[in-house]
Amino acid sequence: MNILFVMYDQLRFDYLSCAGHPYLQTPNFDRIAGMGVRFTNAFVQSPICGASRMCFYTGRYASSHGAQWNGFPLRVGERTLGDHLRANGMDAWIIGKTHMKADAEGMARLGLSPDSIIGARQAECGFDNWARDDGLWAEGPDGFYDEKRSPYQAYLRAQGYEAQNPWAAHANAATGDDGQIASGWMFDNADKPANIREEDSETPWLTSEAIKFMGQAKAPWLAHVSYIKPHWPYIVPAPYHNMFGPEHILPACRDPRERENAHPVYDAYMQNKIAAAFQQDAVRQKVIPAYMGLIKQCDDQLGRLLDYLTETDALKDTMIVLTSDHGDYLGDHWLGEKDLFHNPSVKIPMIIYDPRVEADQTRGTTCDALVESIDLAATFVEAAGGTVPNHIIEGRSLLPWLHNETPPWRDFVISEYDYSATAQCVKLGLEPRDARLFMVFDGRYKLMHAEGGFRPMLFDLKADPDELIDLAKTDDHTEIIDRLYTYLAQWGRRMSQRVTRSDDDIKNMRGKSLRRGILPFLKDGSEVSDELTERYRGSAPPCPRE
Repeated sequence: MNILFVMYDQLRFDYLSCAGHPYLQTPNFDRIAGMGVRFTNAFVQSPICGASRMCFYTGRYASSHGAQWNGFPLRVGERTLGDHLRANGMDAWIIGKTHMKADAEGMARLGLSPDSIIGARQAECGFDNWARDDGLWAEGPDGFYDEKRSPYQAYLRAQGYEAQNPWAAHANAATGDDGQIASGWMFDNADKPANIREEDSETPWLTSEAIKFMGQAKAPWLAHVSYIKPHWPYIVPAPYHNMFGPEHILPACRDPRERENAHPVYDAYMQNKIAAAFQQDAVRQKVIPAYMGLIKQCDDQLGRLLDYLTETDALKDTMIVLTSDHGDYLGDHWLGEKDLFHNPSVKIPMIIYDPRVEADQTRGTTCDALVESIDLAATFVEAAGGTVPNHIIEGRSLLPWLHNETPPWRDFVISEYDYSATAQCVKLGLEPRDARLFMVFDGRYKLMHAEGGFRPMLFDLKADPDELIDLAKTDDHTEIIDRLYTYLAQWGRRMSQRVTRSDDDIKNMRGKSLRRGILPFLKDGSEVSDELTERYRGSAPPCPRE
């Protein structure tokens, strides 16, 4: 069996028709949901791109792997999906974005050349590289945001787009009425069609690369097809740019009470420039239709993938996983982007189709179990026929849920956020080590803990599913808060760094030193079998004398 692991960047869990969006129709997402299981309580382990992805790729929490912010390198030696799957006879390829930064210092210390196979895999988050492209080819006074080679830029130039930076001038910009570039960085331009043929835009290009890969690949393989969209810049080519309008925009989910006596960290985020933009109705009225158009384009391109798998008779042998690295506030809770732990940010779509007969009974169903993004790594290892190394991978395989079983399961989910590199850390006067947030969610109550001496935040999602009322503003819920802090402490005591010895390894080590002659603390030797003392009995050899 092969695995098609599809990730969309910044796709909200509720912007799919199978998840209940009233206007945005996504028939191909819905098709996979009808073929498999849609997990309705799936959460990322960090609401920031790089940290979240490293959790997906390692199967470990952000504080376990340490790459907790964009640009924080994933340390050399941290095992990833590619390592685990290759050990079980399955290749792992990247087609699109990882947002991973290589540990160049660690590689140099160990003498790992980026040109070697092992060095290249270390630099590509454990994947073999078919077409890695992290998708943000921004350029400013100090140069490019990403200095690596872009295969997408090369493709655009080959198609005749002659701008110095066709990503910026074509794929993510429109042409203004005055003939000037109308950059997608400016929200005012979000309703304009991108200055590019639709088939040459980012999402179709990456779909074509995925189809090329599958056409030549030798099974078994995992292909991580990782789209940059619907992540900003919020601009989309025709005909998707005007498929949706103001009448399709859901009202912002926010309440003036959220701003009253707000948690200091939350208040700092409500005052940043991203939030200030999305608090303007004029911004939402332009951005959200573009965001919906980007999703519609993603759905159509998913249809291309499904058609290819069907035409080549590969659907029956391919597990398909659809998910996202985090959501997008879009003005909800007075915020934009992601960063905090409300559902629009930290909850993600997760749909899995398992083609095997064992999954027949669950097709077209939903599962409300508390799922973490790190569970996919465990799922893939088990799907490849391996045993999950649970001293390394901290997630749990989802195959039992797919196969109509009810396994022992977790009572809560965790997400973490290290915001030490942000302006909010500076504004709050924190040292980097104190700029850390933790979420604990038990299926009803959600707690946010902030280091640095702040009070927590608490929401009751049964009584307040929109998370508008912070119950921790009063002292009326201390028992619930204490219980969730007990969960957080339980999680904090997890065994996370003993990754070189499994529990089975340790059990098998017990007593081995006795059989190798290490016999301490014996009174006369009768405490152990004669076999163990045989080498220490017999006539004493003479001691050489001068």
